[in-house]
Amino acid sequence: MSLRAAHSPEELLLEEVLCETGSFREIVLHNDDVNTFDHVIDSLVEICDHDPIQAEQCAWIVHHNGKCSVKRGTFDQLEARCHALQQRGLSAVIQ
Repeated sequence: MSLRAAHSPEELLLEEVLCETGSFREIVLHNDDVNTFDHVIDSLVEICDHDPIQAEQCAWIVHHNGKCSVKRGTFDQLEARCHALQQRGLSAVIQ
């Protein structure tokens, strides 16, 4: 298991500004009847940099609620990740 560095005050401030200015987006993963839990979890770990526990929690949220926000950032930061999820057959959109 790898340890992730805490966000710096500058990164937290940038995230807050992006959220307030409206340029802050998120990838939303939608439920489907095709993909397995393992496939979803592996994809979130590899593409969205989730740790396995976080990826499993997102998979369960998608399963029970129909959708889940799996990554936040600017459109430019999310576009390639969203496309990669879609290439793996997952139903993902940027909102």
